[in-house]
Amino acid sequence: MKPARLAVLGIALATGGAAAYLMSGGEAPAPQPIASAPPPPSMPVVEVLVAAAELPMGQTIRPADLRWQAWPEQGVTAGYITRTASPKGLEEIAGSVVRTAFLPGEPVRPQKLARSDGGFMAAILPAGMRAVAVVIDTRGSSSAGGFILPNDHVDLIRTFREEEPGNSGDGQVSETLLTDVRVLAIGQIVQEKNGATVVTGETATLALTPAQAELVTLAQKVGSLSLSLRSLVDSGRTTTEAEAPVETRSDAALTVVRFGVSKQQSRR
Repeated sequence: MKPARLAVLGIALATGGAAAYLMSGGEAPAPQPIASAPPPPSMPVVEVLVAAAELPMGQTIRPADLRWQAWPEQGVTAGYITRTASPKGLEEIAGSVVRTAFLPGEPVRPQKLARSDGGFMAAILPAGMRAVAVVIDTRGSSSAGGFILPNDHVDLIRTFREEEPGNSGDGQVSETLLTDVRVLAIGQIVQEKNGATVVTGETATLALTPAQAELVTLAQKVGSLSLSLRSLVDSGRTTTEAEAPVETRSDAALTVVRFGVSKQQSRR
């Protein structure tokens, strides 16, 4: 090939290569380093004593039932037992009786525990209250068919025979003696177990004030008592009324049943 033709071919190749280089934008820029985000600030934590498993009411706590768990410091409230404040808290709590059930991982609070040197019922009984047992029908006729469970709230209805002067016959009288009373136990059962919906027993143990305890004790001697189950929505709404004996409400009406006919009768 002639030198002139080779020169023309070389120039063409060089020109094409330059054009291709320019069209491609030249060398690709080096990738810029990506700055990693700084790690979030560590949240201060403390060790809090929690339940290692579900602790039902009445259970005596063993060391294996408790454990220390890291807890956000800002989430610690009054009543929590921390390892900083109570290094031997686990050993000190062991042996106590559970008054209110704990869920796994729930912080342990002394307010929900009772000392183990007393009786069980005394341990779960609220301060200032008295435990009084009333006789109920094991078939459930005086206890809402047996559907009353421990920790339910009930009304107490007293039924007795009232004789009126001048009447040859007598009538059965029913009245609501107390309202919104907490049931501590049915028989020897103090809590619902295995999803049971019916509990039977010969007695129902109730949490009463001292004045209510006297009233119920007398009522059992002169008549019979029945328990009326309250709705969960209604429970706790009339505590003030429940603490006042019915005798102090002079305008309360009685239901009198005479010869199969019921009627309302004023106390006055």
